[in-house]
Amino acid sequence: MIMKPKVLLLDEPTEGIQPNIIQQIGRVIGYLRGKGDMAIILVEQYFEFAYGLADSFYVFRRGSVSMSGTKAELSKDVLRAEVSV
Repeated sequence: MIMKPKVLLLDEPTEGIQPNIIQQIGRVIGYLRGKGDMAIILVEQYFEFAYGLADSFYVFRRGSVSMSGTKAELSKDVLRAEVSV
């Protein structure tokens, strides 16, 4: 963060982490998002965590984007149905 990056890529930051630490990670990501000076790309399997932080969504299936849009364009139920196994 010292170098003031323009993009922050996070690959499953909640993987194997205790719930109270996950909340702290979410607050830090939310803080960085609120500053508005970098793009944050979050790859995450924990749906509620990702949904709470995201502005836009890209769902990949077999290497291709199967769905994309903003929170206003895609409801939580539609997204959940697309990513559920």
